[in-house]
Amino acid sequence: MIARIEGKLVKLDSDSALVQVGPVGYEVMLPSYCVSALSDKIGSDISLCTMEYYEGTPGGGSFVPRMVGFLSSGERDFFTKFTSVKGIGIKKGLRSLSVPIATIAAAIEDGDDKMLMSLDGVGKRMAQQIIAELRGKLRHFAVGAEAPRAAEPRFKPFQAEALEILIAWGEKRNDSIELIELACRRHPDVTSAEELVPLVYRLKQGVEV
Repeated sequence: MIARIEGKLVKLDSDSALVQVGPVGYEVMLPSYCVSALSDKIGSDISLCTMEYYEGTPGGGSFVPRMVGFLSSGERDFFTKFTSVKGIGIKKGLRSLSVPIATIAAAIEDGDDKMLMSLDGVGKRMAQQIIAELRGKLRHFAVGAEAPRAAEPRFKPFQAEALEILIAWGEKRNDSIELIELACRRHPDVTSAEELVPLVYRLKQGVEV
């Protein structure tokens, strides 16, 4: 198994990189946070800790070898544990890791399902499953995690309830916060989540409210 590659970052896409190692170019799949971290490294030499897996279905023909890259061996170890949760495969795991590993690990250790629900493809049930299976196993990955941004405390109870509903329905936390604030500025008479949530969706769809 190839566990590490060093070479020139030739190309960077939304979910993968092309790394030139001598005469060979390797396509390496990346989690979202790695793509952001490498965005200013095109043309530079980089080093990635890697793991390999085969993509395909049993009995469905040939398997395609894939390589996944991380900024450190610790992040690779976290990913191995994260994708051990039932229902999280390699691709879903890569897509959902849009923030630093330490932040996600801290949320799991704190039982913060709302933060996990802000990750792409993670709903309430999946967030609870992740916490149930991994809590207590990721403390060393959580070192150095940034404190979560204090957004909800300034919300009134009905606004916080609306935020929870939107996240449970798969909406992004930060986008929902901004839309809730905008809807409440335009409609200061709204006093319930039942009134607020439809207004948020109308704003999201570009309908003037």
